[in-house]
Amino acid sequence: MIYFDNAATGGFKPRAVTDAVQTVIRYLSANPGRSGHRLSSTGAEMVYSCRKIFADTFSASADRVIFTKNCTEALNTAIFGTIKEGGHVITTTFEHNSVLRPLFALKERGIISLSIASPTDNLTLSQAIEKEISPNTYMIVATAVSNVTGEQIDIYEIGKIAKKHNLLFVVDGAQAGGHVNLDMKKNNISALALAGHKGLYGIMGSGVLIFDEQTDIDPLLYGGTGTESQNLSQPLFYPERLESGTLNLPAIASLNEGIRFVNKNLSGFAGHLINATEHLILSLSKLPKVKCYSVPNPSGIVAFSIDQLSSTDVADILSSRYDVAVRGGFHCAPLTHKFLGSEKEGLVRVSLAVQNSSSEIAHFIRAVSEITSSSLDAF
Repeated sequence: MIYFDNAATGGFKPRAVTDAVQTVIRYLSANPGRSGHRLSSTGAEMVYSCRKIFADTFSASADRVIFTKNCTEALNTAIFGTIKEGGHVITTTFEHNSVLRPLFALKERGIISLSIASPTDNLTLSQAIEKEISPNTYMIVATAVSNVTGEQIDIYEIGKIAKKHNLLFVVDGAQAGGHVNLDMKKNNISALALAGHKGLYGIMGSGVLIFDEQTDIDPLLYGGTGTESQNLSQPLFYPERLESGTLNLPAIASLNEGIRFVNKNLSGFAGHLINATEHLILSLSKLPKVKCYSVPNPSGIVAFSIDQLSSTDVADILSSRYDVAVRGGFHCAPLTHKFLGSEKEGLVRVSLAVQNSSSEIAHFIRAVSEITSSSLDAF
């Protein structure tokens, strides 16, 4: 199968990643850092090595690199761990449900008030966000890249606004991590959530939360940390404060190698995906009935629709008849589809990796061309 669903989970893993995972599973079954023996210590060293390279890559401190099972858990930890009861939060119309559902849950419980900022003909997104700031605003939450269209959000400008008003700035980096530079200091990011299994080349079950020295986050989970075991209270120091229970060492091993692979190739990969998405957008735009919703981008995402066909039907046809994996539907981003006007049928999302070949892309374009020139009954 031709795999064009990399925005959901990356389909390619470097050899170093798979080797690291297999090594841990076969030879390093000990709980990292929980015991004094050599195997436990070796695991702890691997965990710290991964923390350190993530800290260096994103301009943070190693003790504030927290491992989670996915980006959703990282975002929930940042959002629920910094609640100010009676406070006000601003987010954007381009968010994934991993941001929207926690915030709406807090709003529905009466704990916070919430504003959704959207760009208009007269206001950029950052200007729309600043317009929503009130005296009790304490946090802005924004994605760095839309998971629907691949559009890059101007987090630099939003970060400047957050700093100006002394607000927490939480960034969803699920689709940006491994594709664009996310310097936390440069962009005034308080907390950055990352999905390990997408552009960072880790395996499923890997996520990361990174936060700065000025930000304190209360834990979602309480339990064993291997430290202060005689104390019935959760440790006050990081990372242990936010990492209760056994860490997913195979996933961390995959991240340790995945981030190194990304750091060697980030610029070249970004350029390649910008060119690939540009070619795909131009080719699709020439086909009858096709409307594209993306611009060339380094995350490899192209969203489109075909007149009078639901996005899920198109995705099913591509899978069953042409052996191409894409995603149709609403991509867990309902407000984005409302903003784009695609809330009825959704969009087909193609998400490329640099490992996808030009012949695979050509096959896909031919497939869409055949779909647009045929009736649904033909399939």
